Amino acid sequence: MVKVTRESATTIEVTLTIEMDSQDEDPFIDRSYRRSVGRMSIPGFRRGKAPRSIVESFVGRTALLQEALEFMIPETLDQVLRDEGLQAFVEPEIELNDLEPFSFKAVVPLEPVVDLGDYQSIRVEENPVEITDEQVDEIIERLQQEAAPWEPADRAVQYGDLLNLDVQGTIDGEQVVDDEAVDYVPQEANVLPFPGFAQHLENMTEEESKDFTLTIPDDYPRPQFAGKDCEFHVEVLSVKEKNLPELDDEFAKGVGEGFETYDALLEHVRSRLTEESEAEAARELEIKSLDELVSLARVEASETLFRRELDSMQREREQMLQNQRLDMNTYLRFIGKTEEEFLDELRPNANDRLTRYLVMRKLSQVEEIEVSDEDLESEIESRLETAGESVEQLRRAFASEAVRDNIRSSMLNQKIISRLVEIARAGSGGDSTEAVESTDDGAAPSGSAESGEEAASEITPEQPAEEQPETPSP
Repeated sequence: MVKVTRESATTIEVTLTIEMDSQDEDPFIDRSYRRSVGRMSIPGFRRGKAPRSIVESFVGRTALLQEALEFMIPETLDQVLRDEGLQAFVEPEIELNDLEPFSFKAVVPLEPVVDLGDYQSIRVEENPVEITDEQVDEIIERLQQEAAPWEPADRAVQYGDLLNLDVQGTIDGEQVVDDEAVDYVPQEANVLPFPGFAQHLENMTEEESKDFTLTIPDDYPRPQFAGKDCEFHVEVLSVKEKNLPELDDEFAKGVGEGFETYDALLEHVRSRLTEESEAEAARELEIKSLDELVSLARVEASETLFRRELDSMQREREQMLQNQRLDMNTYLRFIGKTEEEFLDELRPNANDRLTRYLVMRKLSQVEEIEVSDEDLESEIESRLETAGESVEQLRRAFASEAVRDNIRSSMLNQKIISRLVEIARAGSGGDSTEAVESTDDGAAPSGSAESGEEAASEITPEQPAEEQPETPSP
């Protein structure tokens, strides 16, 4: 008879010690025997024909028991949880105690306790969308810069020029920068290869060489360089400037697919800025509403859930590094942190992400928000209609339950956020904001900027590419 002892119990977690006698173990030992006998060569018996008693004496009961653990523990625990009237929120944590007699401990996370408080009282003020002439002028200036060709400049270097350089930089006798014929745009905000480098290039001329020493700031993010002196040798191979076109109808016709008049271009730019600002305002409203909901809620959850979330975020980071052909040890050496320090920094994000998930999940239950099968099928059909030539490939992907579950989860997040925004809109009862597809932590993904211009090559100290700060494009 399986013996179950409750070591501790709270509303969010139960710890059980489960002991089994030989009679409890016997059906699992028999399954282990039947699984393994075909792999054994026992003298005097054909493969797979040795009786259990012979196999048990040949390999030992403990060996059969160890092989049985992979199905004995989960099946026994499932039955115990049913008998105890417990529902695990996630897979319990298991710890083996003894093999003879067999016993193990199970930490069982239960349904978290989430109190949303008076969430109906949440009110978030919407930021009005106003597009200024200065914003429009900024876009027009950018388009003007993009349309202008680079032409040789017969003068000294100024900010915004396109330079072609040979650059060598050494720290403590070690070369950290070695670039030949690299394109570089000096700007006051350009911090590559180190802060202050661009300022030393001002007033240099073509074919001029210069040696200078640059002291790297103490707060530089790479501690191996912070506070040290870098000795640079720079040669300017060429200097180019942009000859900006006139802002007229002819200019407008060359922008994008073309506009008949300059006024039409201005109208288009203002319209796009308005759309983007409205979308950003909607995202901000969603995020602020969720922040208010989380701050109002009280969440009690098993520490096992928070550890699992931290493990999940660590695996995600490792996968991201693998995609960039880096391993975690190399990354940790690069950022100058131990694994423990890295996890300590990651922990608040993991806790926040889990808390947001639990709060949104509770809101969906209270408000009875769900995604029906009809909703799911409609969304899938909508995506297929816009799939173009890849429709068959996408249709096969949508046949996967895992993919369908991800789509359903994303749709549910959208519905939850939409309802929350509806509540937060000062009780107006108006139409809810069209929700932007939410990420796992409930926040809307940020948009990406577009640029029609190639970036100049960057001068950087040797480091993995994903850590390089951005350099303004010419």
